[in-house]
Amino acid sequence: MTTDHTTPDSASTDAMSTDALSTETGDARSRIGSTVADAADTIRSAASDAADRLPEVAAATRSALVEVDRQVEAGSDELLTVGTALSFGMAAGLLLAGANRILILSAFIPAAVLGLRLLDRTSRARSVRGSGTADAKGRSRLQGA
Repeated sequence: MTTDHTTPDSASTDAMSTDALSTETGDARSRIGSTVADAADTIRSAASDAADRLPEVAAATRSALVEVDRQVEAGSDELLTVGTALSFGMAAGLLLAGANRILILSAFIPAAVLGLRLLDRTSRARSVRGSGTADAKGRSRLQGA
């Protein structure tokens, strides 16, 4: 048979420490709740500000892209070739060095833009030369016939 060696004083001390612990836990939970609510409010206001500025940012980005396109179109073939090689070399170096993927991708974008523009120019030049030659041959056949 076991006997209980708890005294009334120790039982009341245990009850008081349990009450103090539950009060501290409740305070901690309420502080965490208020901190989470404050963070949610901050995020909500930042998202609202970003949404308000989105049309302005989109317009600025569009105008910048139009200007870049104009400058690329105005550039010579040699300039496009050098720019493509430089951008591709930089991106390949970042890739080999183990840089962040987003950084590598952002380095490949100019190489792709310039390279595609250069390919477009060469294909247009070939089609113009090819069609001009075919027209001249066709005219000479008609004149000779």
